[in-house]
Amino acid sequence: MTVWFVVAVPLVMMFFALAMERVENRLRHVAVQEEEVEEFLEQARPNEVRALYGHGIGRALELFRLRRLGGRAAKTRPRKSRG
Repeated sequence: MTVWFVVAVPLVMMFFALAMERVENRLRHVAVQEEEVEEFLEQARPNEVRALYGHGIGRALELFRLRRLGGRAAKTRPRKSRG
């Protein structure tokens, strides 16, 4: 009985570690980057801070990214001249 225990425990631990590595890799792609959080904390507007408080970092960063993309799009769009 002890022999089975000595063989089974390391195998179970090895398979558990492999499974957790796969989970960690999936989460790494979904997780928020540290640089994004730092930039958010430095440049957040009140509505983005409210979203952080009410809905979490995911929604707050979504609003922050939309604002940043909107600002870039407005800068690159040519303006129509009145005439």
